[in-house]
Amino acid sequence: MGAGHVPVLRLGDVLLVTLQGDLYDSMAQRLLQDITEAISSSRVAGVVIDLSGVEIVDSFLGRVLAEIAANARLLAAQTVVAGMRPAVAITLVELGLTLPGLRTALTTQAALDLLTGPNGPRPGSN
Repeated sequence: MGAGHVPVLRLGDVLLVTLQGDLYDSMAQRLLQDITEAISSSRVAGVVIDLSGVEIVDSFLGRVLAEIAANARLLAAQTVVAGMRPAVAITLVELGLTLPGLRTALTTQAALDLLTGPNGPRPGSN
């Protein structure tokens, strides 16, 4: 999986993170740190995490997603997970992971619309 780094892209007031394949524990921890620092330094209104390239989620990744959402909320940003495959959704339910604070959207575009549309959040509005 390359250098073990997941890029965090900024699109206006939103950070976009696209996960591909397996996310190893050390990469997930680094991603959590990278996203939290990016929210803090850039004052974005939201984070979109695109899971369309992820086929399997374990309890560790589920906890990391919940932690990302919790950190974002503390920094006045919302988190939307996009592109979740049905098998991933089923696994999260089976693991009992409700992912509080995470909103979901079927596509990345729908997630961006949720965060940047006329009723979307503005920095500091949480």
